[in-house]
Amino acid sequence: MRFFDLDQLDQLAGVWDSLAATSASPMHQYIWARACAEAFDANAKLQMVAVGSSAHPVALAPLVKRGGIVSRLEMLGVRELYEPMDFLYADPTHLSTLAEALAGRGAVLCLGRLPADSPVIAALQKAYRLRGWVHILPAASYPYISLNADWIELEQQFNAGRRSDFRRAQRRAEDMGTVSYEMVSTTPAALEPALQEAYAVESAGWKAGKGAALGVNSALGDFYRRYAVAACEKGILRLFFLRIGGRAVAMQLAVECYDRFWLLKIGYDERFSRCSPGTLLMLHTLKYAATRGLSSYEFLGLTESWTRNWTQSLRPCVALRAYPLRWSGIATLIGDLTRFARIKLRNTLGGGS
Repeated sequence: MRFFDLDQLDQLAGVWDSLAATSASPMHQYIWARACAEAFDANAKLQMVAVGSSAHPVALAPLVKRGGIVSRLEMLGVRELYEPMDFLYADPTHLSTLAEALAGRGAVLCLGRLPADSPVIAALQKAYRLRGWVHILPAASYPYISLNADWIELEQQFNAGRRSDFRRAQRRAEDMGTVSYEMVSTTPAALEPALQEAYAVESAGWKAGKGAALGVNSALGDFYRRYAVAACEKGILRLFFLRIGGRAVAMQLAVECYDRFWLLKIGYDERFSRCSPGTLLMLHTLKYAATRGLSSYEFLGLTESWTRNWTQSLRPCVALRAYPLRWSGIATLIGDLTRFARIKLRNTLGGGS
């Protein structure tokens, strides 16, 4: 079965989340997929592939179709958000059926960021055997912190130098005004003012100049606004602020579900960078997660220099490309190999200059 529009997608809402529960990731929940389909549908055609009955599918591939004559299927929202995504399925047998269905259609698959331990990888390799070629490449890992009761005594998890940095940042913040922390807990109807404030804080940082801030990038801003409202309705939204003298100077947009804290977006006002407001808010939310008894703090996004200051633990991911033994698959393979060769040559020449 295939589903091509939002009305059909809505019919899957209940069963979708029952399948997503086994993967324990908010990116696999229905509200994430729905927000992606609404915010990014101008860039690709929705094409959900399912096995089972239309009312109760037992496996789902949340995909979009890109391209014209030679098209490819990509995971919904991964190109725009680059968060790890996966197929949803009730058990390995149903996953195998889904993989066979995709291979049988002769689909070119470009799955940009799969968890490296996903059973989907082996299922697609088996399904495309003698039907095409499956290529696996490393993709960006994302960092996390395993939490336990020791993390309630947060400062003890860091060395003396880091603890000194934290105390210095706190003193500098207090010199600027009264320091307070806030977790917004409200109704979806009343959420908009808090989101506007969070977007404004993020836009006061470096992201605005790069066009990556939610208040500047209209598609990203639309997605996170839609998702935040739906997450608020679901009771999993966690929107945090650090305030100095009543003014919001740092924000975090996160969700709490499946016994984990999932950090989606961060931002701080660079005019207050002297007191490291992002660091202070990170300390606060880490302690919040530990006090709640959550099992981990998931940074999502990419491993960056600032995340290495907090953890060295990574969840590896891969990119998977499946090319069927059809003219469309061969044409796509040749095009991809040519593009990869050009990129490699450009990087080689650039590195030697």
